[in-house]
Amino acid sequence: MLNLVLFEPEIPNNTGSLIRLSANMGASLHLIKPFGFEITDKRLRRAGLDYKELAQVLNMRILIII
Repeated sequence: MLNLVLFEPEIPNNTGSLIRLSANMGASLHLIKPFGFEITDKRLRRAGLDYKELAQVLNMRILIII
């Protein structure tokens, strides 16, 4: 399985696009907090939150590299 990771994302449009990409690829998207925007930001919704039921998005506070 493919995992996509965004570390402290700041641009809602890019985050939304990766939500859409992960939904289409069947990948997991890991968002590492803090975010530079509100999750309810309308740019994020427009870019990808219509895919939120299809995407596996995990919110995390820290990134652990193994």
